[in-house]
Amino acid sequence: MRIVWLQDAPLRALDAAVECLRNQGHSVQRLDLPTDNFDVAVAQAQAAVESDVPNVIVGIALGGAVALHLKTGAAALVLVCPEWKTAGTVRHAPPEALILHDRADPIVAWSESRELARLSGARLIDMGADHRQADSPAGAVIAWACEMLATGQTLPDLDDDDEAESATPSALQEIGYVCDACGEEIVVPLDLSEGASQTFVEDCPVCCRANKIHVEIDPQSEIVVWAEPEQDRV
Repeated sequence: MRIVWLQDAPLRALDAAVECLRNQGHSVQRLDLPTDNFDVAVAQAQAAVESDVPNVIVGIALGGAVALHLKTGAAALVLVCPEWKTAGTVRHAPPEALILHDRADPIVAWSESRELARLSGARLIDMGADHRQADSPAGAVIAWACEMLATGQTLPDLDDDDEAESATPSALQEIGYVCDACGEEIVVPLDLSEGASQTFVEDCPVCCRANKIHVEIDPQSEIVVWAEPEQDRV
């Protein structure tokens, strides 16, 4: 997957997020945009998009506002706490865009992303990473979002209430399975950035038998989990 990554400051937390994506095998062209000339920032970003022809454009903070002004072609758009109200003139996003934000962001209010989502028909997810993406594995969240959009997987449209927003999946969460050997219910972490269909092996912490765990995520973001023995028992 080819990604053009737009940000307005060289922050260590964002460096880690980019590295996370690159470690997963994605090509990431990162631009640290100028903050004193919005038109120049848009021109630099547009040139990167035209040269790299990305599958996904990630715009963070000011980069999110810049991304709204681009001719993106077929690229999907991931906007992270976009500063659309204070930079540029575009006041809507493509309906296929995905907006990631933290409800407790002290710099860009959650309500601004909620408004942008409503104006655009775009989807909004609480990524819980504050404005600098420093309190959460932001790279995994953004990688998950990029994969969902680039592969054409469908996220549910959000209703107007908070319950619908909280029902939208986080990229990192816990799942439970029943050990095939001892019957105990075991809880393990799940990284949704690894894809909609996953298989991995976990040793039961109760009986130490190995279980092969299967995870399937359907287009409505429902998670189905089941376990089977890693090897047939004699």
